Amino acid sequence: MDIVFIQGLKIDTVIGIYDWERKIRQDIVLDIEMSADIKAASETDHIDQALDYKAVSRRLIDFVQNSEFRLVETLAEKITQIVLEEFGVTWIKLTLNKGEVLTGAQGVGVIIERSNG
Repeated sequence: MDIVFIQGLKIDTVIGIYDWERKIRQDIVLDIEMSADIKAASETDHIDQALDYKAVSRRLIDFVQNSEFRLVETLAEKITQIVLEEFGVTWIKLTLNKGEVLTGAQGVGVIIERSNG
């Protein structure tokens, strides 16, 4: 299995369970690994044969910026569903980092893996 990745994708959104969090936008950072067979793309050197990470990024930026979830778990699950269903990916590993919201920690969040089949 080949892996296409997007690392450090920063997106602002409304996320959190506290009243003050519902009134502000916070940055989350996504690291995404996705299964992809890159053989055809490498042979044709054409984007139509590749997993277009720019298209994935644009779709996720639009979705996340317009979302208002309370839990990072919910947002992470929705992101993986989008990638699996819309981009022909059969496996995804997502790290969602909410940043320095916990005193003493550089970041908090979730890491999930999902697959079709």
